[in-house]
Amino acid sequence: MKKILVTGAKGFIGKNLCLALRRSGEAEVMKIGSEDTESDLAQAVAAVDAVIHLAGVNRPESEEEFVTGNVDFTRQLCELLAATGRKVPVICSSSTQAVNDNPYGTSKRDGEQVLLDYQEKTGSPVYVFRLPNVFGKWSRPDYNTVVATFCHNISRGLPVQVNNRDAELSFAYVDDVVDCLAGIVLKSGSSEVRKSGVLVFEPAHGITLGGLHDLIVSFKASRESLKLANFGDPLTKYLYSTYLSFLKRDDFAYPVDLKTDDRGWLFELIKSDSAGQMFVSSTKPGITRGNHYHDTKVEKFCVVKGQGVIRFRHVFEKDVFEYAVDDQEIKVVDIPPGHTHSIENTGDAEMITLFWANEIFDHERMDTYFEQV
Repeated sequence: MKKILVTGAKGFIGKNLCLALRRSGEAEVMKIGSEDTESDLAQAVAAVDAVIHLAGVNRPESEEEFVTGNVDFTRQLCELLAATGRKVPVICSSSTQAVNDNPYGTSKRDGEQVLLDYQEKTGSPVYVFRLPNVFGKWSRPDYNTVVATFCHNISRGLPVQVNNRDAELSFAYVDDVVDCLAGIVLKSGSSEVRKSGVLVFEPAHGITLGGLHDLIVSFKASRESLKLANFGDPLTKYLYSTYLSFLKRDDFAYPVDLKTDDRGWLFELIKSDSAGQMFVSSTKPGITRGNHYHDTKVEKFCVVKGQGVIRFRHVFEKDVFEYAVDDQEIKVVDIPPGHTHSIENTGDAEMITLFWANEIFDHERMDTYFEQV
């Protein structure tokens, strides 16, 4: 089992990384944070097989702290590693701002050079990733990224500030970052490990500030509209996961719009422009739902509680055929177009059915024509 030292282990990326390393079963994680002493660092360095260097300063009280946190600490780490006489790989999270001539960018660039000097002096491989803005669970609002701030505030109904909607932003998802960093240390010596040096991290995802704001607002609104975003887009999927991670504990659950009548109840669960919608119904004993057909719309029925029978008839034929359904041998029944169909509760208790349709119900274009099976 490899001993991996993680600096900045209590930070946003560090928490995600240490969790992933621990569950890999291949790494013993040693953590160094701002509260640890130089002696603690030296003791840890003496025993490690690799270092993932995440510690750094990006919001200091004075500009001098950029140098202290991003350059001096990196130099101290490298000197201790070199003193071991072993070739210890270092994987470092830098920033795309290292190309900028401002105090923060300069400090990150200088810190990179310290690591490159360590590589040249000792022959130890160094991997420096220039990360764009990183987002994901456990990030801090008003500190890590605008994503964290937007997710925190919008989920709580608090105001957010959008100064320039057209501003182009670049993001990396924390799980992608963790997979990359952990992959290098766990595959050390493998041909899969990439060439060392200063590297631009991929994949990066682009979006405008206004687009980011509107997308996160749509996540909050989806509880009422039931409309899912396009999760075929990786950035949208990752942002939605991040948004949910910011919900308050007493806000995980929300009510449904339950429609009741003498047949039972029904509510819509989710809707998607590309994947249709899902809804759930309760049907009382002896009650039949349906007796209609569709030209194009298709559905799936799945009884998850109780028992019933789904009947079909081709609209140009007289023969009726049926499928018995119950919660003892759960099955999904496809509903093709051109077949009038119904579902009857044949049991003595309520029947719960999960439905899926490949399009969202539209009152202006229902594609639902009533005809007895």
